[in-house]
Amino acid sequence: MAKIEDCKIIDIQKVSSDRGSLSVIESDLSAPFDIKRVYFTYDIPSGAERGGHAHKNLFQLIISVSGSFNVIIDDGNNRKSVFLNNPSQGLLITPGIWRELDSFSSGSVVLVAASETYDEDDYIRDYNEFKNS
Repeated sequence: MAKIEDCKIIDIQKVSSDRGSLSVIESDLSAPFDIKRVYFTYDIPSGAERGGHAHKNLFQLIISVSGSFNVIIDDGNNRKSVFLNNPSQGLLITPGIWRELDSFSSGSVVLVAASETYDEDDYIRDYNEFKNS
């Protein structure tokens, strides 16, 4: 059974110079899984919430590449809120964890590196079903 303790902040390689900073995400280096899909959300309206689901098999690394937001993780017994605002850190979310994203600052961009391509059958979208699984 998944536990919120399995979810953790991962430092992402950062190279800084007088020209700016560069962060690199690579399978097995920054993400402890093979990355098969990358997507990002932006233009998120004030007060909006994202997520509201769990995955059966998918690992995710969630990164705030701009702005800030909270990620609420829930294993069915415990809940924890993680504040993300640093593009050189990401939150690893393991399969079997419910996640919700909220409190987006203006201009927030959420980048997600995922272990699998999109598969609707991998989602659990009903919280009661999640709690009973």
